[in-house]
Amino acid sequence: MASFSLSNTFRVEDILQALSPIKPMSTPDTFALAAIAIGYATYLLKGIAWDKPDAHYYKFFERPHLSKSSANNEKRETRNIAQKLKENGKKLIIFWGSQSGTAEGFANRLGRECHLRFGLEVLVADLSDYDAETIAAITEEELAIFIISTYGEGDPSDNTTGLWNWLQKSKDISLLNLRYVALGLGNSNYKYYNRVIDMIAESLDNSGAKVLMPVGKADDAQGTTEEDFISWKEDLFAMFRHRLGFQEQETRYTPTFSVIKDDSLVPIDLHYGEPSRTRDKVKTVASCSPIRALAVKNSKELLGSSERNCLHLDLDITDNSDLHYKTGDHLGVWPINPNEEIERLLEALGCSKERDEPITIRSLDPDIKVKIPTPTTTIALLRHYLEICAPVSRESILNLRQFAPSPEAKIYLTTLGEDKLAYTDFVSRNYLTIGRILSLASPKAPWTDLPLSYLIETLPNLQPRYYSISSSSVVSPRRPSITVLVSKTPLPNDATQNVLGLTTNYLLALSNSLNNTNRQAQELTYSLTGPSDVLQGGKIFANIRKSKFKLPTLSSCPLIMVSAGTGLAPFLAFLSERKKLVDIGRPVGEMLLFFGCRNLDDDFIYRAELEQFERDFGEKLKIVTAFSREGREKVYVQHKVSEYGEKLLRLLEKGANFYICGRAGMAKEVERTVGEVMKANEGWDDIQLGEWSRSMKGTRKWQEDVWG
Repeated sequence: MASFSLSNTFRVEDILQALSPIKPMSTPDTFALAAIAIGYATYLLKGIAWDKPDAHYYKFFERPHLSKSSANNEKRETRNIAQKLKENGKKLIIFWGSQSGTAEGFANRLGRECHLRFGLEVLVADLSDYDAETIAAITEEELAIFIISTYGEGDPSDNTTGLWNWLQKSKDISLLNLRYVALGLGNSNYKYYNRVIDMIAESLDNSGAKVLMPVGKADDAQGTTEEDFISWKEDLFAMFRHRLGFQEQETRYTPTFSVIKDDSLVPIDLHYGEPSRTRDKVKTVASCSPIRALAVKNSKELLGSSERNCLHLDLDITDNSDLHYKTGDHLGVWPINPNEEIERLLEALGCSKERDEPITIRSLDPDIKVKIPTPTTTIALLRHYLEICAPVSRESILNLRQFAPSPEAKIYLTTLGEDKLAYTDFVSRNYLTIGRILSLASPKAPWTDLPLSYLIETLPNLQPRYYSISSSSVVSPRRPSITVLVSKTPLPNDATQNVLGLTTNYLLALSNSLNNTNRQAQELTYSLTGPSDVLQGGKIFANIRKSKFKLPTLSSCPLIMVSAGTGLAPFLAFLSERKKLVDIGRPVGEMLLFFGCRNLDDDFIYRAELEQFERDFGEKLKIVTAFSREGREKVYVQHKVSEYGEKLLRLLEKGANFYICGRAGMAKEVERTVGEVMKANEGWDDIQLGEWSRSMKGTRKWQEDVWG
């Protein structure tokens, strides 16, 4: 049959001509061929000559109440912060740079309080929403506040990168009109404590900006981040009054959001608890996979102790073609709040009967976005979207007084909140959540004047907790696994009460459910089937986050790995991957693994697996253990690193990669110990050691995956 090309118009004659090589044998054959040609042409002309789609057909399915907002969304937001301030009549801009959400929460709290106490028009801004260079156009009439966290090895948060790069790389920046105040959030267990705020403040000063008070610093290592923020804020407000002449006024709660009960909403309109990333930026989206309901295929207990739990969980991503992981990546688990805390809070608020009523959350300020999926229900809000188990700060206790249902409740909160020593002593003996403090302050009368909008504004949003993946993507590409130490911390002055880790105890409950066991009396219960039963059958909401904690490209490169506790997880993946390489005949470099835990019998996780690796690798792998509670003296991994200094040096001379995974305090001690070994054996001074350290980290020969 002759071939022909299709264009936007077709003629029956064209098709007949194409069919011309087929010679009809009779009149019926002619009619049959003509019918075929007409039918074929009719089919090809569908949507062109007939049955054209209506360009406005979609409007029949549009929700009328969304059309206006859709039109508004078409108006592109400016990325010029100076223009934004001018357009909205704002005089105070609070920039936040946050990785975990703490700095963002502080910025929002500070913005509300500046408005309520001083009548200031405030814009709270994500640094990544604006072009950094436009900060130079902020006028002297305006004031900038920077609340910025440091994480990892002195790294800026994802949304601070733009400002960081502009200040570090640009030359001849003029910020003569900029007046600013700054607070840094960090952890002194890390070597580069609050490095980001220090570098930013130095760059601002060098560019001519005027700092109005000393840069504040909060230290999470001491557990004083909240109190450090409060103390800094008090100094800030004193500066407002005495230096800037701002007049303080009586504060009264003014909601930022409205929460409207709407019985007209049907179930299909509601969000019942599915996780959402409403503020994710391009960089975050690029580093994180979509959130999916993943099946936990296997769960086993790793510890021999009856008082502690450490879980190994195997997950299945087979049914999610858009999910992939690489060895060394992290898996984020989205937690669910425990039923006991939810019921306690519902009862304290006096809204237990309205838990399932549909509610819509709307922002009353065009510059503030609703970051909770809406419409939803009260029970979904408390179970899936708000951190109702977060500790209650002294400042929050004082702010609750305005909603007190009785004079007695107000006196209770005042007494507890105004005395710092009394508060510190109280929380050492009582685990305070929002539901617990409301119940303690008013055990009989409900807090009917406390609006849900206040909880939405003051409680953090539930965020995922990330765990190092302990499997190799080469060996188990569709079955990532994680290692989870279940957190159960006794209170300092009352060992009968425990602070239970939110996500780890949720996973413990799920593990017990899957295995139909209750090895340890479970203190909390959870709605394990999830919203609309989407987690039924042992599933969790999870996503995969890319990591830079990676094996070297060359399999022959030696490895030095230092870990404690569940920090062993990524090194199991490293060893599994190298074992696979050995199996297919690839050469692998020499490996030295340090692992620390409490004792040999009850706390040595993956002992059988590590012993098997030693047998499989032979002389290529040496595992060194450190037990902190075996003998009279505590032995930690840094002690073993010092003891094996000669072997460590030999591997470094061969070009070994150095890895540390575990708590930041441990990593800091290990780095200090390695520094002492290098100085003693190489005869270096501090300057030479610093140059070597920067070179190792700059070339990714030294990598850390640490927390807390």
